[in-house]
Amino acid sequence: MILPIYIYGQPVLRKVAEDIPADMPGVDELVQDMFETLTASEGVGLAAPQIGKAIRVVVIDLDVLSDDLPEYKGFRKAYINPHIEEYDDSETETMEEGCLSLPAIHERVTRPTRIRVRYLDEQMQPHDEWIEGYLARVMQHEFDHLDGKMFIDRISPLRKQLIKSKLRALLQGRYRCGYKTKAAVKK
Repeated sequence: MILPIYIYGQPVLRKVAEDIPADMPGVDELVQDMFETLTASEGVGLAAPQIGKAIRVVVIDLDVLSDDLPEYKGFRKAYINPHIEEYDDSETETMEEGCLSLPAIHERVTRPTRIRVRYLDEQMQPHDEWIEGYLARVMQHEFDHLDGKMFIDRISPLRKQLIKSKLRALLQGRYRCGYKTKAAVKK
């Protein structure tokens, strides 16, 4: 089932998400719905708070980028109870980021290129591994959502001031996008 994406201003986007119990019912269906929603919205990552659930579940589909990044051919994974354990700050990269919860806003964000993450996969098997490159960036962006943060929290105060009117428009429900959404206010 395709779910609406919660837009900037929705309180759930600023909550710290909770770990879920390994035996929580409905996780498989939730992950499937999140992948369907992600595909319909043409994104590469989706965190549960973006569909109104303050729980630590993320789906990432990088297969859509495999023409440019062939190493991600067939890459489609769910991360349950993910946490970033360590940042390797020895190398950073600045790239433009966007977000399904912030339609039409894109800003350059600097992030470490390598992180250590701990998570459960869809079979509830534990993993603790170092991740590099573009996947590390996507994970940091999505895992930020689980901590009540958004990429706009990582830009300079000047850049944030420059997009203030766009953010205000989102809060007022004035935006357009090609996927189902749930605005902070009624239009």
